[in-house]
Amino acid sequence: MSIVVTGATGHLGRHVVRHLLEKVPADQVTAVVRDRDRAADLAALGVRIAVADYNAPETFDGLFAAGDRVLLVSGNEFDKGRVRQHTVVIDAAQKAGVALLAYTSAPESLKAALADDHRATEAVLTGSGVPYVLLRNGWYHENYTEQLAPVLEHGAVVQAAGDGRVSSASRADYAAAAVAVLTGEGHENATYELGGDEAWSFAEYAAELSRQTGREVVYTPVSVEAYTGILTGAGVPGPLADVFAGVDASIAKGELVVSTGDLSRLTGRPTTPLSEAVAAALKG
Repeated sequence: MSIVVTGATGHLGRHVVRHLLEKVPADQVTAVVRDRDRAADLAALGVRIAVADYNAPETFDGLFAAGDRVLLVSGNEFDKGRVRQHTVVIDAAQKAGVALLAYTSAPESLKAALADDHRATEAVLTGSGVPYVLLRNGWYHENYTEQLAPVLEHGAVVQAAGDGRVSSASRADYAAAAVAVLTGEGHENATYELGGDEAWSFAEYAAELSRQTGREVVYTPVSVEAYTGILTGAGVPGPLADVFAGVDASIAKGELVVSTGDLSRLTGRPTTPLSEAVAAALKG
């Protein structure tokens, strides 16, 4: 039996693998990656490395074994048919007879186009007969704190989210929740709505940046159309800009406020405050 993490060289996947090693021996962990060279640091930790690609179904043949517990980290190739990609993994897991497959989805409350692939993948998974867990991850602090350079340069947080609030948490928080499910018992066929303990607005985010940097940072709300133009002007491909702007429109409607408390319950600790994530990002 192995605990298998797909997308293991991604930001979330790396966190999950490292958290797993605090709970189980390295030889019980398999990291699924597309590029073995990018996984050298994980291999050095003693985990098994398996090379497979969501776009190549044959690479998943024989990868899973009966009794495995699998974390399917959702793909980020929006232009390559993510539902088809995810189905490749689910079909392989079903064929092998895995004990559990956890999928990183999106909150039920999120109605933006970004959520469509997640809802469709959930339907495939819940209809597969594989024991599942839906980890409906809310937004990550890092979606914002990793983009601080232009914000600080211009002294402005520019979003199309109006006065909407976001229940974000750190990647490490979501990774800890996934590890709790993968190493725990009694999670079969469960759905968890995951988000940070405290929701915040972009005006509050700008104020926090001002406080920690000593510079004036203001929140400048713009229309969805204007935000899409800003993103494409910065080199973001049109379809991806539409996705990001659509999420902001959902934030304005309150669709990324998750108040279940599931995340802190699964991890057994409070979620990381936004202020802490900002401080970490500013330290570099």
